[in-house]
Amino acid sequence: MVAMYWLLRNKAPQPVDKWFRKLQLLSAAAYSLGHGGNDAQKTMGIVAGALYTAGFMSKQDMLGSWGRLHWPIILAAHAAIAAELIWRLAHRAHHGQKITKLKPVGGFCAESAGAITLFATALAGIPVSTTHTITGAIVGVGAVNRLSAVRWGVATRIVWAWLVTIPAAAVMSAVTFCLIRLFLRQA
Repeated sequence: MVAMYWLLRNKAPQPVDKWFRKLQLLSAAAYSLGHGGNDAQKTMGIVAGALYTAGFMSKQDMLGSWGRLHWPIILAAHAAIAAELIWRLAHRAHHGQKITKLKPVGGFCAESAGAITLFATALAGIPVSTTHTITGAIVGVGAVNRLSAVRWGVATRIVWAWLVTIPAAAVMSAVTFCLIRLFLRQA
């Protein structure tokens, strides 16, 4: 965002907004690709593991390229991610505006920063939250304008939700495990 402000320092706001409204299509596409490269991979692994556990895939299939289920797993994961992303893109601008007011250049920079982060972590084999990356990028764009431009109360509630998610997921997993174990003992 700082570099963009420097590059555009002598440009009129209206043409800049017009350019970046169009450039946001590219940044959104790049972010979408990074999102799919990150989240779809996790989904495919979980689906393949479930199919193996249920007996639909052999050990050989699991160690190889998932056998006859290779393409159905990939296409199902990509379709699910695409459907989720369409919904998310439709609502992200609204949620981003809750954190800070975004202009087209800010949206472009946030989506580009999120995409770069997702590509880099995917290449490194590091799974990350796409929600964290875009939210952090939106906060960064707002903070560059001025620290008071960020609604820190909203950002704080988001961070608390993230922190609560992990122990809540652990508790739900433990409860589910115990219920399955109890059910299997009675069967």
